[in-house]
Parts: sequence; C-alpha cells; structure tokens
Amino acid sequence: MSWWRTDERGPLNAHATSHDTNSTIRVLIGDDQPDVLRALRLLLKSEGYRIETASSAAGILEAIRNTDFDAVLMDMNYARGNTSGQEGLDLLSEIQKIDSTLPVVVMTAWSSVELAVEVMRRGARDFVPKPWKNERLLAILRTQIDLGRALRRSRQLEQENVLLRAESRHTLIAESAAMRPVLDKIARVGPSDANVLITGENGTGKGVVAQTLHGISTRKDKSMVTVNTASIPETVFESELFGHVAGAFTDAKSDRLGRFKLADGGTLFLDEIATIPPQLQSKLLRVLESGEFEPIGSSKTCRADVRVLSATNADLTADVAEGRFRQDLLYRLNTVEIHIPPLRERREDIPLLAAHFLRGYVAKYRKTVTGFDTAAAQMLCDYPWPGNVRELDHAVERAVLMTQGELIRPGDLGLPQSRETGPRFEEMTLEQVEGWLVRRALSRCDGDISKTADALGLSRAALYRRLEKHQIQ
Repeated sequence: MSWWRTDERGPLNAHATSHDTNSTIRVLIGDDQPDVLRALRLLLKSEGYRIETASSAAGILEAIRNTDFDAVLMDMNYARGNTSGQEGLDLLSEIQKIDSTLPVVVMTAWSSVELAVEVMRRGARDFVPKPWKNERLLAILRTQIDLGRALRRSRQLEQENVLLRAESRHTLIAESAAMRPVLDKIARVGPSDANVLITGENGTGKGVVAQTLHGISTRKDKSMVTVNTASIPETVFESELFGHVAGAFTDAKSDRLGRFKLADGGTLFLDEIATIPPQLQSKLLRVLESGEFEPIGSSKTCRADVRVLSATNADLTADVAEGRFRQDLLYRLNTVEIHIPPLRERREDIPLLAAHFLRGYVAKYRKTVTGFDTAAAQMLCDYPWPGNVRELDHAVERAVLMTQGELIRPGDLGLPQSRETGPRFEEMTLEQVEGWLVRRALSRCDGDISKTADALGLSRAALYRRLEKHQIQ
C-alpha cells in the first residue's frame, strides 16, 4: 500500500528580512531642480539603492504606473514660482489611487505645520524640510521601506488566507495495479518544476494528486493556490487570475492581488482548465511563456515565479481539434500528463479508501462506529461509483451520520438501489425534474462532465452550476 502525504503547511514566514540586498530596493526621486536630483542620487546610490528620477508630477505618476518602487522621495512644488505645495498634495492623492501601500516621503523648502498635517492626511509617510540632514533622511527611508514591504506582505497573506483551504493534510491512497503508473509519474515529476496536466473523470482525486505533487516539490514551503476555473464568471476571470487596481472597474474599490501573484514562488493549481473561455486563453499562454502579466487597470508589468498544475475531465485533444482550446496552450500545460483511472477500474482501493474516510468522519463526528458489516462492504465493492472517490467519500460520511450501531449497514450508505424510488415523474416540480435529468445523464455518461453537458445541451460551466444547485456530487 502506498501512502503519499503532504506535510502540514503553516503560513508563509512573515518575519523574513525586508530585503536581501540593497541593490533590490528601487527608490523614485521627484524634484524639478537638477542639483537636488543629483545630490539625492549620489546620497542614495551610496546606500546601494537603485534610483530613478522624475522632474514633474506627470513623470512621477508615469514611473509609478510602470515600475514597482519600494519608496518615493518627492518635492511638493514643480511649477516655477509655485510655493503653495498644492501640486504635491494633488500628486499624493493620485499616488494613493495607484498604490496605497507605496511609502511616500515628501520634501519641501516651504514647510509649515499646516502643510505637514495635510501632507500626512493625504497619505505621505513622513515629511522632511529642505535643506535635509543626510543621516535623518536615510534613516527615514530605511524605516519606511521596511514598513512598506511589511504592509504589502501582510496584505498578500490576508488574501492568501481567504483562498487556502481549511484542511492542511491531504492523502493519496493507492494499492491497485491501475494506480501504479500514477504513483510512478508522481515520484518522477513531483520534485521538478515541470507543468503537469492531470486528467480523469470527475471525482477521481485530481486535486489530491496536485496536492501530492506540490507536497514533494521544492516549493512545498510556499503556497499552493487553487482556482476552479469553471466557477469563475467570465466577466471577472481576468481579475481573479491577474488582479486589478482600485478604480479599474465599477466594483474595484481597492487593489486586489491575482492568483498568479498570490502563488508567486509556489504552485498554482488550475482545476477544470478546459472551461477557460477561448478569448482568455491567449493571456494565460503569455504568463506561462514569460511569467509576465498586467493587473486590470494597470500598465505595470508584474512577474510571478509559479509552477502550474492543471486538471480536467475533458478531452482537450478533441477540444483543440474543434477549436475550443488552443493547441499551443495545451503544449505549455502538459509537459507531463498524469491520467487517473476511475474508481471502478481500481476496485482493490475501495476498502482502503472507505476505511480511511471512516476514520476521519468517526473522529470528526465523535461516533463509536467501528466498521462496515459484510453486506455493506460488499455493496461498496459492487457499486459502479459514477462519482468516483468523491462519491465514496460522501457516502461514508452519510453512513457515519445515519448509522445507529457500531457497524455501518447497506441502508446507511444511501446508495441507489437497482429499482428507482421517489416521486413519480408527473408529481415532480420543475426543479426536481431538472435535478433528476442531470443525475440520469451523469450516470449514463459514467460521470464524464463533457459528455453529460453535451447530452443535456449545456456548456460545462452551466452544468457545473446545476450540479452545485442540486448538490450533486
């Protein structure tokens, strides 16, 4: 018997140093006086910072839109003869709209208490009068760079926590001959950075295989972010993957990191990859080829170092032939393909899986169930399992909840009998008829989502919505 486990994964290290070397720190200096720019460039270069300069408010905004900076050091006045500081105040408001986490330190020779208060209200992190003291200016910059990076990291962790599953341990159980090629490929490919396409019927355990691949890879200490592409509406698909900036569209009230950025350094698992709309496949291809993308509403090019695992129960080769899926994208996704056989082809694993699920639910619900009686065990082995491992999991959970003894009996499993029961067709509501038709089609197509969708005249995304609506596993 083979037991593959991914170790419990805690949150990413929030106490990492703010930067490895000062050469990775980018600082933007904004001032209309060439002498000031030169002096500040020399001062900050001595610290090892990478420096860019701008001599106008428009130039500062353009630089921030196109480049990731760790801090901005800027003057408050840019038009000749203007000493009010209004240009700087307006500029601060615009910078806040672009990136509210970017530390901005302002400088001016025309300082006052009122201006300092308004500057801080508009989002500046600190206020330095001209002429400046080198040691104080450098100390302020170091502090604000560290705080800014910590703030950005905290925001990323908050968004990661929303996406990561509550379960921290995943187990792949396999003993059957049909699963040996799967285990062999996992062992060979897992430690690499190769993109893997996982195929198989709905419910066969494609997500568990993805977790196992991540758990034995060099990226196991980083995040694995999962995206079910079938559940994402087409209108927000690009935002989900690549993120957006505040104001990019009506409901974009704040910046949002996309899944690629959240998975940076780790693994991105794209489940139901065949459901990605054709017009968005080219954007995904670009990221896979270059690692680069732009959040919606931003012209700034971002990079993400991500290993991509994907899964589908569709025949992507047929989809390519029919023009529904890009062939070049398929090549990028399936450096290696791992096909998981359906549960009916690996029946030797059914008792092992059932016992595993039983232990988990007995502990979860604090029941005194010890196993399955002979008839129930036989029923588990004889049943065709159109919903595969997922259906077995839910059947065992139901049985643990329903049984009144120490042993689970056939009736506790809730599996359909040879003769259908329930209300007559003419007595059903429209909603019941829809659920009945979906179940019949799913059973007739052996759990194949693509075939079931075609049989019902639906798209795969529409079928998934009905499966969720009727709680069909």
